[in-house]
Amino acid sequence: MSPETMTLLAKALAIAIGGFGPAIAIGLMGFSAMNGIGRNPEAAGKIFVPMLLGMAFAEAIAIYALIIAFTL
Repeated sequence: MSPETMTLLAKALAIAIGGFGPAIAIGLMGFSAMNGIGRNPEAAGKIFVPMLLGMAFAEAIAIYALIIAFTL
């Protein structure tokens, strides 16, 4: 394989592996939050903000993977 092909493969793997974990985490957070709000609608205000913060932190990990893919 040529070096350009190896670099392209490394970039693809970095973003694929780096995006898989945060995607699963965001999905589970959304599912759990909606399940909790469905069981107790009065707690929506207490659940929503921490859910958004957790999703933002998980998305930051995916952005780090994107930055690594760009720097390769």
